[in-house]
Amino acid sequence: MGKTIAFVNQKGGVGKTTSCVNLGACLQNAGAKVLVCDFDPQGNATSGFGVDKGAVFPTVYDVLIAGAPVANAIVRTPYAHVLPANKALAGATVEMIAMDRREYLLKEALAQVAGDYDFVLIDCPPSLELLTLNCLCAADTVLVPVQCEYYALEGLSDLLSTIRIVKSRLNPAIGLEGLLLTMYDGRTNLSLQVAEEVKRHFPGQVFATVIPRNVRLSEAPSHGKPVTAYDGSSRGAAAYKRLTEELLARNPLSGKEG
Repeated sequence: MGKTIAFVNQKGGVGKTTSCVNLGACLQNAGAKVLVCDFDPQGNATSGFGVDKGAVFPTVYDVLIAGAPVANAIVRTPYAHVLPANKALAGATVEMIAMDRREYLLKEALAQVAGDYDFVLIDCPPSLELLTLNCLCAADTVLVPVQCEYYALEGLSDLLSTIRIVKSRLNPAIGLEGLLLTMYDGRTNLSLQVAEEVKRHFPGQVFATVIPRNVRLSEAPSHGKPVTAYDGSSRGAAAYKRLTEELLARNPLSGKEG
């Protein structure tokens, strides 16, 4: 059975989708079997792998609401397998409210295929509501991207409090995979100060790898490719390769210990 990691931060624009897409592609390059579950109605992780989010069917919405088999919805790309999402997912929250075990719909859907993958990565919406709650109930661990900006720590305590509540009431097994510093600019005192502050507040919980501000990282999604396929020699690609090594050191692939 593989590991399910939710990429969560209720703030938008912190590098959540970028990290989910690029870590997924790097993990596959490292020999892992990877499923990226796009659970954000914006569908950016879907298009980030070159999948036309406007034309794809079925999507994760159809899996949750209409009972479509997960295997029928998975799209196989050269970079990872993708469970796609689009704007239809935006209306799912209202429909889910009346459903039994509404917090566990995603968990139960992913259970159909989780055994086929080493890693299932979930890209969560930038909010703390029922869709995100489904992500947290489906996940083994949470990876929190933290942008190196002035308000970085604002909202983090709310998020970690939500995770604690989920752990106590809905998913006792959930843990913190780590905090990932993103959009780091080593030329500015602000980035340095934020990085130190996050490490001070969360000792031992911050990934050693830091994701830099990088033009190639910003350009890659418009080409429907992870950064390693768009420009494998870029600083952004190098950072996600290091993050992959760090993650695999904690979670070795079976038969590939060490």
